[in-house]
Amino acid sequence: MDLLAKNFPLLFITAFFAILFLQSGLDKLFHYQDNLTYFKDHFRQSPLRSVTGLLMPVITVLELLAGLVSAAVFLYILFLGSCTFGLLSPAISGLALLALFFGQRLAKDYGGAASLVPYFLVAVFGLWLFIG
Repeated sequence: MDLLAKNFPLLFITAFFAILFLQSGLDKLFHYQDNLTYFKDHFRQSPLRSVTGLLMPVITVLELLAGLVSAAVFLYILFLGSCTFGLLSPAISGLALLALFFGQRLAKDYGGAASLVPYFLVAVFGLWLFIG
């Protein structure tokens, strides 16, 4: 029980990122055309306007990867009590968030970019917990 209690913060962080990125990635996958239309409009006046169609599958795969890895790490910690691969969850999640932040900044959606900062702080805190 002590091992589980010790790993509670790590479980919460990995569960958080599993939910966040699986929902977002699956939404992009199952509603691909709607999301593509939205993003093409969102980036129409940014330097990314000509590559939005190419970047959409990249961010979708990155989000799905972050969600799947986070879910796997959650289960690994929960059932095995080990954090061996735990660093992958906040690392890949942080990378996905940086990609989203970069896009929002280029689109000059500063409010959207700012809304990603708390998520990124969770990723940095997760990295700190897994390393420490």
